[in-house]
Amino acid sequence: MQAKDQTLDEVVDSLSPLNVDWMDDVAASAIARLTDLPRKESYNRSDISALLNGNFDEGILCARLFLALSKDSMEAELKRGLGAGGIGVKRYKADPDAFLDVLQQLQLPEAMATSINYEPVWSDILVERLRSGRGSAISGQRRGRGLEEFAEAMVREVFGDGYETRVTFTGADGKTAKCDVAVPDRHRPRIVIEVKGYGATGSKMTDIIGDLDAIIDAMRRDTWLLFVTDGTTWKSRLSDLKKILDRQNQGKIARIYTTKMREQFLADLKSLKQIIG
Repeated sequence: MQAKDQTLDEVVDSLSPLNVDWMDDVAASAIARLTDLPRKESYNRSDISALLNGNFDEGILCARLFLALSKDSMEAELKRGLGAGGIGVKRYKADPDAFLDVLQQLQLPEAMATSINYEPVWSDILVERLRSGRGSAISGQRRGRGLEEFAEAMVREVFGDGYETRVTFTGADGKTAKCDVAVPDRHRPRIVIEVKGYGATGSKMTDIIGDLDAIIDAMRRDTWLLFVTDGTTWKSRLSDLKKILDRQNQGKIARIYTTKMREQFLADLKSLKQIIG
């Protein structure tokens, strides 16, 4: 091959879109299943049963589409409604009534009637593209921001203006890491708070654990690390949540809080204020 120095313009001019087909065999089969559903004014328990019979996984996918739930959110709802045990086809065959009860409580029949009898217009296509793209990102950001505001409100109540938010702090041996709250400031924080709502911002589980490990590695031994999290989707990733709890048990994270632990969070902040002066 002849040696040649390429130019930026040459490479840029040769670029083309990487178009891919989003539809795989699962999606094609689910669409075919949906188009075969009878059109009626209302749907009931027997219609849910018919949706799940045959190919269970495909039926659950169709149910998620009607309910506009992500895979993690659907699993969380099923686990909450069914209690201990699995949420797959074996559980359905063993106790179909319990499964149908949960889906009825989620108002699946009503969602089916609304979707199937809806008369679309051309703008619906663009609205759906906006919802699934930008809208999904915005929803996640708002959920995450709401949790950050919860944590910041607790800190403000105890420390007034003596804190900084969303900063890169300096720790041991000049190491740095990002955190959501640093008390009293980023230069030598005594309290570092990291806020992560699983399923909120779209962050991967490895990102959440990686961010915590970066803080643990950087912070001084006299710094307290508090972790604030929430979201029922954690229930579908308990093994990963356990990894974070292991770090708390090892003393690397002082305490883990959720929004329901508001009073405990506030009391601990007041206690820490006395400790660090």
